[in-house]
Amino acid sequence: MRSLPQFVVSAFSFVSLAATQEPTVWGNYYNYWVKTGCTFDLTRGSANATIEIQTSSKGNSSIIIDPAKSAMVIVDMQNFFLHPELSPEANAGRAVVAPAVETVLALREAGVKILWVQWGLTQHDILNMSPSDLYGFARDGLPNSTFGSDMGKISNGTEAGPLLMRGSWNAQAYGDLWTLQQDGIASGTDFFFNKNRLSGINGRAETPLSIFLEDESLTTLFFSGVNIDQCVWGTLLDAYYRGYDVILVEDMSATTSPEYATQMTLYNGAGDGWITNSTDILAGLAAAA
Repeated sequence: MRSLPQFVVSAFSFVSLAATQEPTVWGNYYNYWVKTGCTFDLTRGSANATIEIQTSSKGNSSIIIDPAKSAMVIVDMQNFFLHPELSPEANAGRAVVAPAVETVLALREAGVKILWVQWGLTQHDILNMSPSDLYGFARDGLPNSTFGSDMGKISNGTEAGPLLMRGSWNAQAYGDLWTLQQDGIASGTDFFFNKNRLSGINGRAETPLSIFLEDESLTTLFFSGVNIDQCVWGTLLDAYYRGYDVILVEDMSATTSPEYATQMTLYNGAGDGWITNSTDILAGLAAAA
């Protein structure tokens, strides 16, 4: 084996003497991966217990993560996007609720942080929005039907509230996810972040989510939610631009867009990071237990 930089020597302690492929190092002293065969170690030399998860990306490679440096980012799993009366076409989105619940519970046990990122607007946010943002969410194509407009009541009498405004029922987590979210926040395993654009890490200014990621020294982020090709993708892409490891969880994400939109996301997501499934995450957690 050729000589390696001193800073990565400790990173190779997991490599078997029988390994047939020489490890390669990607990055620098402070921020690096170690690739051995078809396995990427994303722990950056951490001495903590690790988890290995299979993916369908980069030659069906597996990734090794440090739970203490990792988080599951769940985007926009809200009544507005998932409730049958507000979004009747979102059958695929409702189908990912069950795997999301199971995976969140398991990740909590492993020490992976759960980050809920959702639309939650203020009047100030709306005043500072571009025409394109406002037009994109206008239900009737009119200025009085976009963000902040009253959505009336659903059939059981519940006030849906103003569209995606902070504290409104339509902006609340959908179904069983609401209880899951609130329990996690109360216990300190989960964290909640309002966003005011498609991406939770948008623009030049810092957002609550971007500040938290830096303050907690997180490096590896799993992404899930709705819509996979819009808000999930936008947040993942901004995280990738900032240098985070990004892993898209396919069966915990969905969209109401045509199938080709999902295929685009999966194709590019595999290039920017990795694609995995909840079943692979659960298998990795079980093997590490």
